[in-house]
Amino acid sequence: MIVRNVMIAKSILKIDTVFIPDKFSNASTLIQDSFLSLDVNEFCDNEDIFEKYIPTVGNQYSNYCLTIAIENHNNNFELPIYSLIYNNANQTHSLCSNIAGNNHNYPQISVDDFVYPWDFLNVVKRVLVTEVTSTVISSKATVAKSSIINGRCLIEDDVIIDDFCKIVGPSYIGNGSSIGMGSLLRQPMMGDNTSIGFNCEIAKTYFEGHDRIAYQNVILDSIIGRNVWFGGYSGTANVLLDRKNVRYQMHDKLVEPGTNDFGAVVGNNCAIGASVIILPGRQVQSNTVIQTGTIFGKTI
Repeated sequence: MIVRNVMIAKSILKIDTVFIPDKFSNASTLIQDSFLSLDVNEFCDNEDIFEKYIPTVGNQYSNYCLTIAIENHNNNFELPIYSLIYNNANQTHSLCSNIAGNNHNYPQISVDDFVYPWDFLNVVKRVLVTEVTSTVISSKATVAKSSIINGRCLIEDDVIIDDFCKIVGPSYIGNGSSIGMGSLLRQPMMGDNTSIGFNCEIAKTYFEGHDRIAYQNVILDSIIGRNVWFGGYSGTANVLLDRKNVRYQMHDKLVEPGTNDFGAVVGNNCAIGASVIILPGRQVQSNTVIQTGTIFGKTI
C-alpha cells in the first residue's frame, strides 16, 4: 500500500525524494526497487522527525508519516503510513497543514485514513473496485482452461491457477502466487508469492505476501500478515451465531466495528496449525504459534 501511494503521488507530482521511518525498512526496500529514479531515505523517529498524525488505538506503531519531497522545490508533504491516496480531480484535500513555505492544496489527491482493521479492509475494497477496471492476465501467468475468471481481475507475472478454480472479481493476485485445484476466491487482494492450497475458500481478505495456506482452508473477511502459515482444515470464522455485530478484541477491550461480518487479524510470521478455527474479531499477534486443533477464542 505504501508503494502504491508513492506511485500515485509520483504520477501527479514531480517528486524526487521519499523519507520513511526506519521501522518500515521493508517498505523502503520495495519503494527503492520499484522507483529507481527516487531517493529513499530512512530516519529514526527518536527526535520526532516524523510528526504523529493520529493516535492509533491497538496498533504496534503510532501512525508515522511518510514524507515526500517535491522536485526542485523546498516543499514537501507528509502522508500517514496508515492511509491511502487517490488521484481524484473532483475532490480537494489538503494533505498536510505544515507543508514548508505556504499551505498548498493538491486538487487531484484525496486521502483515506484508516485506524482500525475494518477501515483497512474497506480501503482495500475501494482500491479493488475503483482501480481494477478490467481483467488483465499477464502473459507470464498460467491459468488452467477449466478455471473460471468471473469479473475484473488483475493477475500478475508467474501466477499459477490450477484446474477447476473460480476467481470472482474485483480481485488482485500478486506476482508468483499460486491457487490450488478447486479453490474459490472472492475479491481477495493477494501480495506476491502467496500460495493457496486446493479446495480453499478465500473471501474479501488481504494477504501481505509470502503466505502459505494449505488445503481446505476457509479464510473470510480477514487481514493476513507477511510470511504466515495456515495448516490444513483451518480458517477464520467471520459471523456470530446470533448474527449480531462482531466485536473486535483489542487490549482486553471489545471494540464495535459496526459490521456483522469480520474475521481475524493475523500478524507477520505466524504459524497456524492444522484444524485451527479462529473465531470472529480475534487478533493474532506477530510471531505467534497456534497448536493443531485449537479453537482460538482470545487474543494472544
